[in-house]
Amino acid sequence: MSRLALVTGATSGIGRAFAARLAADGYDLVVVGRRQERLEEFAASHPEAGIRTVAADLSTDEGIDTVAGICADEPLDLLVNNAGVAHYMPLAELPADKARELVHVKVVAPTMLARAAVAGMRERGGGAIVNVAGMIAFSGPAPHSQMPRRAVYAGTLAHLVAMSQTLSAELEGTGVAVQVLCPGVVATEFHERQGLDLSAVPRMSADDVVTACLRGLELGEVVCAPGVEDAGLLDAVFRAELAAFGGQSPELATRYRA
Repeated sequence: MSRLALVTGATSGIGRAFAARLAADGYDLVVVGRRQERLEEFAASHPEAGIRTVAADLSTDEGIDTVAGICADEPLDLLVNNAGVAHYMPLAELPADKARELVHVKVVAPTMLARAAVAGMRERGGGAIVNVAGMIAFSGPAPHSQMPRRAVYAGTLAHLVAMSQTLSAELEGTGVAVQVLCPGVVATEFHERQGLDLSAVPRMSADDVVTACLRGLELGEVVCAPGVEDAGLLDAVFRAELAAFGGQSPELATRYRA
């Protein structure tokens, strides 16, 4: 039987690269995006795969519910939560509708789609969920001069990291894998849509990001950082987080005592 994958944000960038690679690898696909004409163009260019197109806006409850229904009803082998928007802006200046859109697309949608897919995967004894975040998830301690203007965006990506790690632990022994994919700057339309010119900045290709993700799944990586050569850096971050978590006490810390 052919394997089945659902990819959100499949009309461009990393999502399109995922869909193309999976089609070439023999998957049937459900490709999700806002632009029906781009979805149809992709399907027409990949006749080797069985492709279902779903035009849905994941910034809306209706769009999320539509795709979640597919995740619950179809025997997915792979779910790629890739859809994204940026809206790089200081929190005080970020319009409410853009903040809401960002949180819906990068927090609510992947959470609800993973929730819908995971029960069936667990019952079938296999499958994988990939949540596409980014290295900005780890940028919280950076000073303003290094990483300004993206508090909400960074927060949504950090949610994906913590949710993926925790969900992976929940699913230990079930045959279902969870990965959070954290690329750096990638050569796609993503930044151009924010009015940012990164043409002079070295950028990874979307194809390399997909290669890292699929190899990372084979290696059992929960956090996949395609551009980080020394994986020990990530291990050190996670050990420090667990040390802080384990270092808590019911006693008030000395530094807070008068």
